[in-house]
This record gives sequence, structure tokens and C-alpha cells, in this order.
Amino acid sequence: MTKDYIDKRVRSWYVLHTKSRFENVVNEALTKKSIKVFFPNIKVRSKRRDRKVMIQVPLFPGYVFVKTDLTHYKHIEIVKTIGAVRIIGNKDGPLAVPPESIESLKIMVTGNSSVATGTRLRKGDIVMVINGPFIGVAGTFIRYKGKELVVVYIEALSQFASVEVREDDVEIIPKISA
Repeated sequence: MTKDYIDKRVRSWYVLHTKSRFENVVNEALTKKSIKVFFPNIKVRSKRRDRKVMIQVPLFPGYVFVKTDLTHYKHIEIVKTIGAVRIIGNKDGPLAVPPESIESLKIMVTGNSSVATGTRLRKGDIVMVINGPFIGVAGTFIRYKGKELVVVYIEALSQFASVEVREDDVEIIPKISA
């Protein structure tokens, strides 16, 4: 047996990748299926310029945690949930998250301190603009410009154009592996 072997009869935590902005839908659907879900949320100040309210947002956008024994039936039941994409793993199968990591996350999201998260964009990442005048435009991340702006190249008609958008207004498009 390898070190990475996981006894699938033991209930462990796994990371479930969801479609963009489907975390709540997946959370509710899995809960209805009696599958234990941990969907960590944090309060942040709304980034909309016309509002100054605190809103709940996912700690890890596009991901929820599920606790299961991951039998074949349970695995299928989880991934066929509307909005679910796949359970995160490697070539050997799904990877369990240590229970102490889940406990740490639970402590973090129940505390009153602010939690900083994020993913630094890397040159070449394929991104989509999700807010603002360029909403729906897909392109390639080129570089950061200043504190909050990013430069994205967009190809159209075999020509390239670049736009500057707020970092919060772009989202990485997940790579789909075959």
C-alpha cells in the first residue's frame, strides 16, 4: 500500500470544485442528500462603489468541503449534484483534507478577525471579466498594474487588444482536464 492510500470506508473531508458562483446551490443540494458539507463564509465589505455594507462571501470561491466515506455510490451522488464539477485529487484519486485543517478553517471563519484570502494571478492565466463594463469578456492575464488593476489581453478577429480592469472584477477560468 502506498502512503497516499485512503481507506474509503472511513469518512474523510474532501474538496469539491463547483461551478463559478454555485457554492450555495451545491451546499444546499448536498445537505438535502444528507451529505455533510462545510461551506466556509466570511464577512467582507462590499466592493461595489455605491454600497458600504458587509456581505457574506465564500472563503474559497468555487469550492466546498464534503465529508464522506467516498464509496462509488457516494462519489457519483456528489458529483452529479447540480453545480458540482469534481472532487479534487491526483492521478491516484481524490485527496483527503486533514481534519485539523477543517477545524482550523472553522475557527478562522467563526472569529471576529478579518481573514485575507486570494489567488495571485500568474502570467498566462485565462480569465473572465465578471463585473464592470467588460463583463463576459475572456482573455489572458498579462500583468498587474498598480495595487488593484490587472492588464488582460483579448484576442478578437486575429487581433489583440488589452484592457485594464480591477483585479476583483476578473476570475480565473478553471482548466478542464480530459
